[in-house]
Amino acid sequence: MNKKNVKSWMNQNIIVFAFVALFIVFSILSPAFLNLNNLLNITRQISFRGIAAVGMMMIILTGGIDLSIGSTIELVNVLCPTMMVKMGVHPILAILISLLMSAVVGFCNGFLITKYNIPPMIATMAFMNILYGAAYLISGGQPVFGFSDGFALMGQGYIGMLPIPTLIMILMFVLGAFILKKTVFGRSLYAIGGNEEAVRLSGINVDKVKIMAYIMSSVFACVAGLLMLSRLMSGTPNTGRGFEFEVITAVVLGGVSVSGGAGRLFSVVFGVLIIGILNNGLTLLGLDTYWQYVMNGVVLILAVGMDYASRKHAASVVEKE
Repeated sequence: MNKKNVKSWMNQNIIVFAFVALFIVFSILSPAFLNLNNLLNITRQISFRGIAAVGMMMIILTGGIDLSIGSTIELVNVLCPTMMVKMGVHPILAILISLLMSAVVGFCNGFLITKYNIPPMIATMAFMNILYGAAYLISGGQPVFGFSDGFALMGQGYIGMLPIPTLIMILMFVLGAFILKKTVFGRSLYAIGGNEEAVRLSGINVDKVKIMAYIMSSVFACVAGLLMLSRLMSGTPNTGRGFEFEVITAVVLGGVSVSGGAGRLFSVVFGVLIIGILNNGLTLLGLDTYWQYVMNGVVLILAVGMDYASRKHAASVVEKE
């Protein structure tokens, strides 16, 4: 492997080195960090963001963004338990209805963006507020609880040593990798982010692909929301506040270009891990929760800055050649 290839390999895997460095730092600063229960707890905590990150990556690959996933989770967290507790709907049917509702939200986002050329940030921000308001109207601003203990298995159960949410996250990452690498839809997401007009001229239905990406994002967010509901066993209309910010940060930190067309799910996994370890480590050190917001903001700025610098460097190399 020559010097150029080594440099390229290191640039591609810089997120892995950052993860290892952060892991070592918190291992030294907090003796409790390496406790097995704490490490398993981290995997459970990141599972919700990891699942949603798979869908968010699909959106960002097209050059878009979805700010409504946090509010989608909030609506799911009151709609699903309301159906189970107050309407007597069977838990499986309530889950299916929640997934369908989320798919409809994703379709509406994608439809407004593709058919009416509403910028993704504006369209999804509008739905963020619509769903947030709907969650409060349904719940009256009060938590919804009292559903069956069996529902807790998804969010609180274990298979062997691993929490069930962790296993579901792994399955979602495998599914996401298959979609992105082995399907026409996945390859189209990369192509649209790279050159949308060329993809359109090649005969691919760009609008259909984008709408499907927003549907996928909402459905993945719904799965995360259902696991959060099962974990807490209480549905509240503010569960997803700030959730979309952490997911976007993890995806961009994982090397997915904000302009679209480039990124690896493998790196996104480490982006999710870094956010989870950072939040957990700061908590163990006794720092105020608001420091997590500060650090996540700093991480997002650094990640976007690195993406911009990388694209600028790549463009300069092309010009020289």
